[in-house]
Amino acid sequence: MARRVLVLLLLGILGAGISSRAQEPGYRAPVGIGRLADPVTERAFVIHPAIPPNGRGLPEGSGTVQEGAGIYAEKCANCHGPSGTEGPFDELVGPGRPVYGPQAVRTIGNYWPYATTIYDYVKRAMPFDRPGFLGPSEVYAVTAWLLNQNGILPADAVLNRETLPTVQMPGRDRFVPDPRPLVP
Repeated sequence: MARRVLVLLLLGILGAGISSRAQEPGYRAPVGIGRLADPVTERAFVIHPAIPPNGRGLPEGSGTVQEGAGIYAEKCANCHGPSGTEGPFDELVGPGRPVYGPQAVRTIGNYWPYATTIYDYVKRAMPFDRPGFLGPSEVYAVTAWLLNQNGILPADAVLNRETLPTVQMPGRDRFVPDPRPLVP
């Protein structure tokens, strides 16, 4: 995983000069250097600004806990288990689990400080085999389901750009506030 991130970072740095010029009308890449990306490939490499705790930048759309259950079962359960507690990869559900010590398991319900971070991470990195391919409403729904499973949201909750930033996470007080101003 780290090697893949490093390769993508290096490709991004090397391609930064070419990609900015590639937006100019009539630009043709020098012979033997790169090619124009098809829309699917381009979408996979677009890096959007992170969603801050206040939710600035969240897209339109909405999702319910019930919708999220179906999406999770179809697109997430293979890696995180049917209830989010089994794995084989990271456990996502476990509000009562210890955060520190030898038995520690950091989950959404006991560690993550902001609900907007869950949305942002799922949107960018999940599902593992097709990161970034869930639509905004699907991400809201999966986030709603995960928060419900962790005892943070009720079963009838609806998440959208207005409601998501208002969710109070149990782990929010474990972190030092970031004094840096939020930049667009």
